[in-house]
Amino acid sequence: MDINYESYKIFYTVAIYGSITKAADFLYISQPAITKSIKKLETDLGIKLFNRSPKGVTLTEEGKVFYNFIKNGVESFMNGERKLTSLKNLETGTIKIGASTTVTRYFLMPFIEKFHSQFPNVDISITNGLTTNLIADLKKGGLDLLIVNLPMHEDEDLNIIPCAVLHDLFASNLEYKKQIKKKISLNDLVTNFPIITQKEPSNTRAFLNSLMTKNNVTFHPKFDIVSFALVKDFARIGMGISYITKEFAKDELENGLLFEIPIKEEIPERGLGIVLPKNTISSFATKKFVDIIS
Repeated sequence: MDINYESYKIFYTVAIYGSITKAADFLYISQPAITKSIKKLETDLGIKLFNRSPKGVTLTEEGKVFYNFIKNGVESFMNGERKLTSLKNLETGTIKIGASTTVTRYFLMPFIEKFHSQFPNVDISITNGLTTNLIADLKKGGLDLLIVNLPMHEDEDLNIIPCAVLHDLFASNLEYKKQIKKKISLNDLVTNFPIITQKEPSNTRAFLNSLMTKNNVTFHPKFDIVSFALVKDFARIGMGISYITKEFAKDELENGLLFEIPIKEEIPERGLGIVLPKNTISSFATKKFVDIIS
């Protein structure tokens, strides 16, 4: 027996309202179409479902039995439709983002604030960790998107969308700045001054290691620190010269708490990227968040 869901939905709605007119208004379907659907359903089932009267319609005994069987199914479908509509309108839902603590604090926060102001009922979950661990979580479905430092290894299962350009530099407080009158080479810098860096295996440290290797410089930092914020703080109080990201130290550089140390070698640009699973349809919340960043 080939009976579609729409026929059951019409039967359910008529039974609820006890009126073909009211059911037609609710479903935005004409009354003749409602009547035709009910008659066809009765023919297909071989039973009479409704008793008609000038006051409306009532279920027959057989109709009551049939109603009790399809009620939960139709209501489940309708609740599913309402839930999807709610998710589509971003009236509910959760977005799960993976990023390092540094990227979350210094890059993501304005976008999180903007997203939350527009869609306050969507929950935002942030997972901080190493990129390799976050990628594994993304592939398993535990996260919706990542914001990571670029470049990263290509992966056939992932889409990478560049979203920001970053510039690294060496910086110190005023006392160290006064000791360096002109551009200094990387080799002289690491030989004559204490260097403060993020601890391996951070992406910033990996980028610095690559820069040193490219310029044939061997270095051993004086301070290896996990937190990017502490790298800045150590430089600010005069513990040495730090390797930092300009965009993440804007306040300190603009307020004269840190000063850029000019070096002879060029430090290449790097960037941030949005990482999404390639073979998964992103939720409406994820798409909107990506739009805001992009």
